[in-house]
Amino acid sequence: MLSTLPDSSPEYHNLLLHVGETLENGRAKAVAAVNSAAVLTYWEIGRNIVEYEQDGSIKAEYGAELLKRLSRDLTDMYGKGFSHSNLIYMRKLYLTYPKSQTLSDFLSWSQYIELLKIDDPLERSFYEKEAESGHWGVRELKRQMKSMLFQRLALSADREEVLRLAKEGEIIERPEDILRDPYVFEFTGLPQLPVYTEGDLEDALVNNLSMFFLELGKGFTYVGRQQKMVIGGRTYKVDLVFYHRILKCFVLIDLKRGEVQHEDIGQMNFYLNYYREEMNTEGDTEPIGIVLGAYQDKVVMKYALQNISNQVFVSRYQLYLPNREQLEAEFRRYMGNTVVEEG
Repeated sequence: MLSTLPDSSPEYHNLLLHVGETLENGRAKAVAAVNSAAVLTYWEIGRNIVEYEQDGSIKAEYGAELLKRLSRDLTDMYGKGFSHSNLIYMRKLYLTYPKSQTLSDFLSWSQYIELLKIDDPLERSFYEKEAESGHWGVRELKRQMKSMLFQRLALSADREEVLRLAKEGEIIERPEDILRDPYVFEFTGLPQLPVYTEGDLEDALVNNLSMFFLELGKGFTYVGRQQKMVIGGRTYKVDLVFYHRILKCFVLIDLKRGEVQHEDIGQMNFYLNYYREEMNTEGDTEPIGIVLGAYQDKVVMKYALQNISNQVFVSRYQLYLPNREQLEAEFRRYMGNTVVEEG
């Protein structure tokens, strides 16, 4: 008689885990293959349309009528997916990416529709690289575009760095690379409150961790909130603690509802000394501290941060999306006529 393997055995649970991982990987590959085939098909349709136009078969002023008629006929023949707006984007996909080899195998048609709404090639290239490397879905891509992530990062970098950012995406090599100014927390819902506390802000961030991670950027893993440190018989607490997988270090965040004060810098320096001595293990690098407030006096911060050996940074947060027109105008002034090649 055959013996049965107990459901609770480690061997069985390892088998179940490996089968689950294999299934998930297989499904992901299948979805990616379908997405890639769909995008390439729509690119080909766009090419067909452009070549028909360029062949002189129709006059330019009849272009819109062509797409409307094509939409009706294709819908009658093949069903959904060929709306007038979809055909416009198929045509634009080909014009924006004239070489099909430059299309990503990992981005869906819905993501390309969002990318094609961006006119600036620098900005579009950045979001394309970030969506691919960060495994963003359409929701995440839309959010990062609305929060003006590219402009926020670009305005704090030099021109060479902006071009690299557009062509390669965000690369984390130094502590400074994880910082943003300002951080945008529109997802917390706090702007609707007449008054909120630092605890309210902390609750809102933790309750929306997926969006918080998206705003923090690559490499962050959550350790906990109100992390205790017992020093000299007294208990101290850090608001939020993360570990950064790329930089291999703890990242401590202290939240301030209003202005960052000079004593907040000393407090963070104190926390970092403790984490370096008591929490770091072999392979960990120096911990990073970010004091995050609604605003700051730059002169006060200059003197507060002077001669501190630990990695302490001060940044701002805001509870609403940036003003797109102002940020775009500022970015255009900063970059002048600098461009990046399409495709």
